[in-house]
Amino acid sequence: MVDIVFGFDFGVKRIGIAMGNTLTGQAQPLTVIRAVDNATRFQVIGDLITQWKPARLVVGEPRHPDGAEHDMTLRSRRFANQLHGRFNLPVELVDERYSSAVIPQKRGEIIDAKAAAIILQQYFDAH
Repeated sequence: MVDIVFGFDFGVKRIGIAMGNTLTGQAQPLTVIRAVDNATRFQVIGDLITQWKPARLVVGEPRHPDGAEHDMTLRSRRFANQLHGRFNLPVELVDERYSSAVIPQKRGEIIDAKAAAIILQQYFDAH
């Protein structure tokens, strides 16, 4: 059975989303959500979940290079918990410490979706 999996790069201003499937184990950027309020963010995510029907969600968990937690670590965990609570899907956290290091540092929203794809690819590579 082939399952769709979504990956998320959570940010306060934007959330990058990627998708992939368990057959190919390949992640690709899907979209970026740029919404100020949680209601709109979760509405867009809900619409994507209805459209694609992922079996699992993966959220990047940012940390300092030494592994220590920081403010965004806790925010990402909270976001993961909200995803699980709202959509009743399994959610896994993936260490994203060096995911942005492999993306060219040009400004623009597509970077967030590419970061989500790297996070999701790390999940596929580990499983």
